[in-house]
Amino acid sequence: MKIAQIAPLAESVPPRLYGGTERIVSFLTEELVRRGHEVTLFASGDSLTSAELVSCCNRALRLNPEVRDPIPHHLIMLEKVRLRADEFDVLHFHIDLLHFPLIRPIAHRTVTTLHGRLDLPDLQPFYQTFPEIPVVSISDHQRQPLPMANWIDTVYHGLPLDLLPFSPKADGGYLAFLGRISPEKRPDRAIEIAARAGMPLKIAAKVDNADQAYWHGVIKPVIDRHPNVEYIGEVNEQGKAEFLGRASALLFPIDWPEPFGLVMIEAMACGTPVIAFPCGSVPEVLDHGVAGFIVHSLDEAVAAVPQALALDRAKVRARFEERFSVERMATDYLRCYERLLHHRMHMVPFPTEAVGRQTVA
Repeated sequence: MKIAQIAPLAESVPPRLYGGTERIVSFLTEELVRRGHEVTLFASGDSLTSAELVSCCNRALRLNPEVRDPIPHHLIMLEKVRLRADEFDVLHFHIDLLHFPLIRPIAHRTVTTLHGRLDLPDLQPFYQTFPEIPVVSISDHQRQPLPMANWIDTVYHGLPLDLLPFSPKADGGYLAFLGRISPEKRPDRAIEIAARAGMPLKIAAKVDNADQAYWHGVIKPVIDRHPNVEYIGEVNEQGKAEFLGRASALLFPIDWPEPFGLVMIEAMACGTPVIAFPCGSVPEVLDHGVAGFIVHSLDEAVAAVPQALALDRAKVRARFEERFSVERMATDYLRCYERLLHHRMHMVPFPTEAVGRQTVA
């Protein structure tokens, strides 16, 4: 099968540091190539892949100080996709919604994985306007705000089994927080849980420009007041394996409709249990009492810490292997592709007549 994978340009594929979507695109692309498919990856020029790489900008946009507006770069990418669209059996988009008007005539051989939150009011009229575009959710909960969208499947994320090694013993003696410093991720909750549990907390996270005020005004002062909390910044893949593998548990005290929560399965891959609040996808991803604990309050989170430390880390790892391998993810997406190829949908052509044209005598 000839497959195009169209990635966001914010990060390289795979990303050097933070970048969940680009990481998933990389894992999927490499697994499809391994299975013998002919894959073309549209991504930033500093990406690394065994597929054919179509460079759509010289380097990832987030780490390029010269970039002020990401939209022109993504439109350049879409033009490159348009010029080669007829070469592919399936085009798989990971860039949310910018491409929808472009792909309308070929919607029947496209699929778009929606990686972000969908509870924003502006999205409802958009998906009502494009009801025929096939979309995939990364959790069932993610779908709820947009029942009118053309959902064809839910595909949970997956990781290579050898990506993050299993750590049978947590020798770091700390709780971990991994992700972004932002209000919805609730690092403030993580700090309070660790303090009340009497354990050190290590925070490995990036701070986006949009969250600088939250970092400087709320989180950094709290960290400075707590000697048990250490902020270590962003970590790469190698650093993540050590960071999660040595942790006694991962704290995931979110306060927003998380579409998936990749960090949960990354921790599970290391054998590290997760303590999470039941927002968004969490009840779908985390098996309560096996891979960690789902809690509803700070008191419950604190009480869950010793319970999490008592869990069998081998069983946490086993649950990851059962549910969240890249092989399972690729198989699920290939099922989506086959469904598209064997159930052609109605094509919606572009309008051919000018609208509002006036004739001048």
